[in-house]
Amino acid sequence: MANRFVLNETSYHGKGAIASIADEAIGRGFHKAFVCSDPDLLKFGVTQKVTDILESKGLAYEIYSDIKANPTIENCQHGVDAFKASGADYLIAIGGGSSMDTAKAIGIVTANPDFYDIRSLEGVAPTKNKAVPIFAVPTTAGTAAEVTINYVITDAEKNRKMVCVDVHDIPVVAFVDPDMMSSMPKGLTAATGMDALTHAIEGYITKGAWALSDMFHLKAIEIISQNLRGAVANTPEGREGMALGQYVAGMGFSNVGLGIVHSMAHPLGALYDTPHGVANAIILPTVMEYNAPATGEKYRDIAKAMGVPGVDDMSLEDARKAAIDAVRQLSQDVGIPADLSQIVKREDLDFLAQSAFDDACRPGNPRDTSVAEIKALYESLL
Repeated sequence: MANRFVLNETSYHGKGAIASIADEAIGRGFHKAFVCSDPDLLKFGVTQKVTDILESKGLAYEIYSDIKANPTIENCQHGVDAFKASGADYLIAIGGGSSMDTAKAIGIVTANPDFYDIRSLEGVAPTKNKAVPIFAVPTTAGTAAEVTINYVITDAEKNRKMVCVDVHDIPVVAFVDPDMMSSMPKGLTAATGMDALTHAIEGYITKGAWALSDMFHLKAIEIISQNLRGAVANTPEGREGMALGQYVAGMGFSNVGLGIVHSMAHPLGALYDTPHGVANAIILPTVMEYNAPATGEKYRDIAKAMGVPGVDDMSLEDARKAAIDAVRQLSQDVGIPADLSQIVKREDLDFLAQSAFDDACRPGNPRDTSVAEIKALYESLL
């Protein structure tokens, strides 16, 4: 069986990367942008960094800001209608996963109108046409939505998140500019950074992992471990390192899948509006312990990538513990809560466990699991 790998057509990296947006738009013959960006980014002038570039080149655009932290079906359908009315021929997504996911849904449904019912996109949807072209400009260093074939939409009626996987939704161009991330507050920087680490670790141990994805994930673990503390302290080096590290992780996991850390985090976002990165960070060490017996020597590699000394001389059990301890320490150092006691209500455990088991990320977990075992993992974090 062949392994498929899907990446952007083009990506720009480093300080000043967004300056290439106008050249790409002109070179591709685009006429009007539909700019998806959340209200806070508009308020604090982050979106304007991009629209100033468009205006300087006389490029038309329209801003769409009806975007929630966890975008809903209604958000996306409204966005499709607004895009059609705008006369735009491409999208620019500015923000974190929420803006990116909204833009992907708009682009997919516009090009595949039979899927206007967003619920029909859950899982691997049989769309036929590429999304309306998307330029992706991340303002957080975590989701890597600018390089993935995944997006997540909340079904508010059912209190659940729908994971959608579609090769047709990947942005055509990514502009990964650390300057666009410099205004992130410490808490968001920490949460999104731990999300990126979770992507790298889960992607490395998932059932679908192979040599090409392993290369990206191990490098991402190394880069993130070296730079997340600095990014939280808002150092230029930390910001630039995290911008790259989260993207490299995205190159990998988008193509091989994740595991039950994400399966367990998604229901927390849907039910309690818990920030996705915070949920992942709290859950990750516990699930790493649970998965350890199914990971062979991979935790030794993770510990080495995180800079743990003397790993080659450790027993397998000690190497696995060293990797888990290193993740816990990094999470603690950047201020992530230690458990879910302030988030999860015990009466919701059955619902959460079943939702996590039904989640699209669960089959990729290296260790086969059950609803009862997932519930026990939640309970252990209270």
